Amino acid sequence: MSPPAKRTPKTSHSGLSKRRQSAQVEGGAAYLAKRGELLQIAGDVFKEKGYEAATLSDIAARFGTDRAAIYYYFSGKEELFQEVFQATAKKVLDENLAEAVRIADMDMDAHRKLRLLIELQITSYVANYPYVYVYIQEDMGKVAFQSTPWAREMARKTRRFESIVTDIITSGVREGTFREDLAVPLVVKALFGMVNWTHRWFKPGDRKYTLEQTVETFSAVFFDGLRRGEP
Repeated sequence: MSPPAKRTPKTSHSGLSKRRQSAQVEGGAAYLAKRGELLQIAGDVFKEKGYEAATLSDIAARFGTDRAAIYYYFSGKEELFQEVFQATAKKVLDENLAEAVRIADMDMDAHRKLRLLIELQITSYVANYPYVYVYIQEDMGKVAFQSTPWAREMARKTRRFESIVTDIITSGVREGTFREDLAVPLVVKALFGMVNWTHRWFKPGDRKYTLEQTVETFSAVFFDGLRRGEP
């Protein structure tokens, strides 16, 4: 019989963990600045590669350090990913939801309300790039902590936003602004599919497509279609 394989003793990370916890509590300016910079870099890497493909080594290389140094700031990739969203995506969704409620209550027709909601989403995505796009890209079902209270809250608020859009389109059908021969749920899916798919090709600052051009084009295609008017 072959001799039993030697077991590699587990390396204790308790010392580093205590240092990290202590640094987070004390909140030194330099430490917090580096932690914030690392979060920004992680967001960029997750956007480019996706959560599953991205590694701590990828993030460390762009941060200008080695993988081990990251553990002074975060316990691992999952914590980095979660903090990127908890620090940004939740705030953005809260703000967008509040603005959507305000738009829904405005005294204007459904067409104008929906146009404002399209502009709201795209403007928000650009202003908070890349965090919200990472959230859309991963679709929550692909992340390890999808069953956490935070993820459930995000899903609930996303459904609330979608319900506001649904109500506006439904009211537009009733008032005669929108066609009545189309299934409203499919119209809603088409709208969010069009807007959310921008995470695959729209990058703020690349000068290929401006925010204004994107909003105007999406609005024209969604409301008017590509068919030319009757001669």
